[in-house]
Amino acid sequence: MNIKITGVGSYIPQIVEKNTDFHQHEFLNIDGSTIEHPNEVIVEKFKDITGIVERRYAKDHLTSSDLGFFAAEKAIEDANIDREELDYIIVAHNFGDVKANAIQSDILPCLASRVKHSLRIKNPKCVAYDILFGCPGWIEGVIQAQAFIKAGMAKKCLVIGSETLSRVVDKHDRDSMIYSDGAGATIIEATNDEGGILSHETASFTYDEAYYLFFGSSNKQDLCRDTRYIKMHGRKIYEFALNNVPQAMKTCLDKSGVNIKDVKKVLIHQANEKMDEAIIKRFYRLYKTPVPEGIMPMSIHKLGNSSVATVPTLYDLIVKNKLDNHQINKGDVIIFASVGAGMHINAIVYKY
Repeated sequence: MNIKITGVGSYIPQIVEKNTDFHQHEFLNIDGSTIEHPNEVIVEKFKDITGIVERRYAKDHLTSSDLGFFAAEKAIEDANIDREELDYIIVAHNFGDVKANAIQSDILPCLASRVKHSLRIKNPKCVAYDILFGCPGWIEGVIQAQAFIKAGMAKKCLVIGSETLSRVVDKHDRDSMIYSDGAGATIIEATNDEGGILSHETASFTYDEAYYLFFGSSNKQDLCRDTRYIKMHGRKIYEFALNNVPQAMKTCLDKSGVNIKDVKKVLIHQANEKMDEAIIKRFYRLYKTPVPEGIMPMSIHKLGNSSVATVPTLYDLIVKNKLDNHQINKGDVIIFASVGAGMHINAIVYKY
């Protein structure tokens, strides 16, 4: 028995927010003071570091569970399964359903229950629950689905990563330009086909690192101090990722028994182009092997950082031949990897 991704789908929101749209923002330092550089310089420097040119935002009437439902419909259709046969629906997110222009998160009921409701699944034995695991949430959901299947508790699972980060950003913080909205979904099944999940690795670093990403007040001091927004210690996250993600990927690959030279693609969480490039360089340096050309596909330039949605969306774009100059063929070995709030790291070695 092998455990494979038999269907994949994604939802990419329609509203395009370009870098030039931030030229009129009032960006402030953490203490509320004015940043000395003009916005055009701030935005250009941002693009040089992150690689982001534009990002996608959900329309006001849509929430994260809506986006997850749209992606799930596509994944179910792609897998050609009866949705009533699903044993688990696992939804990874960070902030629940945040309505446009609202300040509260809504997770009652959980997003997985909302998605199951929207899918009109009648089977009560289809268990729906959420996981809060930062940006690596979708990968962790796949790892959990695999565990259920291995334990004989499930045959088919739906794993979704969905987020509307545009609803929780501080528009006076330069980091707000990083974040975006989106959803990706996959069907995980036990099959007799070759390939599937070969190994996985997960770690949580919390002793010093737990609050590298956190909820904090706006940089604009006269706004309500009790309204919180997503904040991060960018330099600390960058250094943490470089010091820990490559080793986690290596541990995962070594457990799989696959030679580094047989890896065809590495799908890393689309957080920051410079950071991802540094991670991949360090990973290959651990094997004293040069980085192969085209090994790391990127979607961040057009889609931004949609947290839990980035990896499944990237995977969907590649297998549906919607990402230029990248493809995955039957038998190819790929690595999924992510790092995010918590601080959590995980990876999967997967044979397509």
